Amino acid sequence: MTIALIDGNNFYAACEQSIDPSLVDQPLVVLSNNDGCIISRNAEAKAFGIPMGAPFFKVRTKLKQYGVKIRSSNYALYGDMSERFMNLIKNYCEELEIYSIDEAFVNIKRPMNCNLHPWAKELRTHIYQNLSLPIAIGIGATKTQAKLANYLAKKVADTAGIFDLEISKHQEDWLESIAVENVWGIGHKMAQWCRLRGINNALQLRDAPSHELKAKLGITGIRLQNELKGVRCIPFAKYNKAKKETCVSRSFNKPITTMDELRQAISSYAVRASEKLRKQNQVAGIITIFTRTSLHKATFYSKSASKRLKPHSNDTSILLNASLALTPEIFKQNLPLIKAGVIMQDLQEDKYLQLHLFETYNSQSTIQRKVLMQTIDNLNQRYGSNTVRWTAYGTSPTWSMRRKYLSPSATTRLTDIPIVIS
Repeated sequence: MTIALIDGNNFYAACEQSIDPSLVDQPLVVLSNNDGCIISRNAEAKAFGIPMGAPFFKVRTKLKQYGVKIRSSNYALYGDMSERFMNLIKNYCEELEIYSIDEAFVNIKRPMNCNLHPWAKELRTHIYQNLSLPIAIGIGATKTQAKLANYLAKKVADTAGIFDLEISKHQEDWLESIAVENVWGIGHKMAQWCRLRGINNALQLRDAPSHELKAKLGITGIRLQNELKGVRCIPFAKYNKAKKETCVSRSFNKPITTMDELRQAISSYAVRASEKLRKQNQVAGIITIFTRTSLHKATFYSKSASKRLKPHSNDTSILLNASLALTPEIFKQNLPLIKAGVIMQDLQEDKYLQLHLFETYNSQSTIQRKVLMQTIDNLNQRYGSNTVRWTAYGTSPTWSMRRKYLSPSATTRLTDIPIVIS
């Protein structure tokens, strides 16, 4: 068995292009929450030297000058495309480990001739035909090697998005071409430490004195070094670990100063968090809400409040009532609040229900509430977010995120599906 890392190229931008063909071959950037910073660029935008993470207001003129298309982040679209992406990959491998929204490790058997290029080429074609998403595939004996191979698949022009480092006849030359900071697990500070000791690339890191790496990074350093040598040390996770907490937080498009606005914001985040819990098949035992002012203000203010739930729950009405009861504890008059959020903690699987000793359990009522929540989730999933909404967060909130360049949710909302007129 060998490992491949499959990664979507410029994923957010590619998702936008997949639902809007007019963006193909056009320079495109995707902005973060509140249209703040650039978080994704396609190849055409990169060619203009537009930096990742650049504040939108600083490069707005430059984007207009070059005719760059702009989109606000559409996480409903990206999440749905990611799910479709992973489901397609499952049919092409023995085991799948979802690493991030656009990355997955897979275990794959090599054929008799050891050549996995036909398999990788077929997978790339299949993904593009079904989702119009370009991908890169890196193949290696270990996860670290697969990561480096994926990096090479994107950087080396004649690889066609596929690179097999494990069977390469020039493996050491390729490792030497990769700067040490581009090795998976090497951060900025660790890269500086390596360069001060003459370790400038992946090959030198592989061959560095083990005792020095162990002294600096402990057993993690030895594992990384062995992974570069082709010895598997980082386990392959067949199943996603259950989340320990779930957070929903947003910055407001403008500062808010009233209790009603904060209550509406907290309510909307509690509703979204409860939806996430049900999708994860989990229930929460503690709910925490928080808010803060700008970090750059002299009168900086930050406050949180928590409540334990008895029993654990993912019922929106229960979580909503708990969050609203806590809101007065974090509000402070006449302060411009710019961010708030809700955190669900002490999570456990929803198939178990730990009751209080003196509590009466009504099974029929519990089943009815569960069916009601599932019905609301199904309606919102089919017809679009907020098709069925809770009145606690208002009908037209003024504090909602700024998303001036938002694209349609063409894969998750029936009304946004494009109509072709022949």
